[in-house]
This record gives sequence, structure tokens and C-alpha cells, in this order.
Amino acid sequence: MTEVSVAVVIDAPPERVWEVISAPRNLPHWQRHISRVIGAPRNGLRQGATYAIELRFLAVRAKVRARVLEWEPPRRVSVELRGVIDGSITSTVEPIGRGRSRLEHVVDYRFRGGPLGSVAARSLRTVGGARYVLRNGTLAQKREIETGRSG
Repeated sequence: MTEVSVAVVIDAPPERVWEVISAPRNLPHWQRHISRVIGAPRNGLRQGATYAIELRFLAVRAKVRARVLEWEPPRRVSVELRGVIDGSITSTVEPIGRGRSRLEHVVDYRFRGGPLGSVAARSLRTVGGARYVLRNGTLAQKREIETGRSG
């Protein structure tokens, strides 16, 4: 397993940060390799909830199953991933005073073997690696939270 992490300070209270980061439907706003989210519960996530993420690497598409392992609003969520990528994502939101928050994402992952896993791993290296992609996605979350606009 490989671990990458990124933390940022956001000019918003933890409840606002949580509102944005805990909605799987927002994932395509932050990561260009995520083309869509399938089957996310309409009434919100909870421990044990499942959904799927469709990834796009060059001309190849793959689905990754996601299952919520921990659900502690508005502080912490941990999601297990299974598919072309196996691993977990843990996001933590901490208040730091004056209406600000610290958001940290920790991702443990490994690509499965085979042709699809190889394409995905090469694609990730081509765009700058996992930490680069996670940092860009986290900064996109920060912009969305602070401005109220996605994209």
C-alpha cells in the first residue's frame, strides 16, 4: 500500500466543510479522473452505505466500489475502495477557531494487477502522481467551500 496525505486550512466552519466533502455526488467536481458517481444514497451517507465511482484513465473506464467504514459527522469519514484501486480514504475536519477549519485527507491505495491496473497506475504517474492529484482535488474542495461554487 502507498499512503499520501494532504491538509489545508479552509475559511469556513466544520459544518460547511462537511456539507461539501461528505457528498459523493461532488467527487467529479474535484477529480478529473472521476467521470461519475453511481448509486450514492439520496438521503445521505451513513456507516455501511455503498456506492460506485466510475474512473476514466485515457480511453479506459473502470468502476470502483466504495463502502463507508466510519461516519462521524462533521468530523471524520473513512471509505473503503475496491476495484482497479483497492484502499481507503479518510477525511478529517477539525475546527481551528474564528470560523476556520483544517481538512485532511489520507489515502492508502494500491492498483490491482492486470492491464487495467497498469493503465491506471501509468495514467496517475503521467499527471504527476497521487499526492499531486490529491492536492489538486483538495484545493478544488477548498475553493468550492469558500466561494460556494463548484468546478
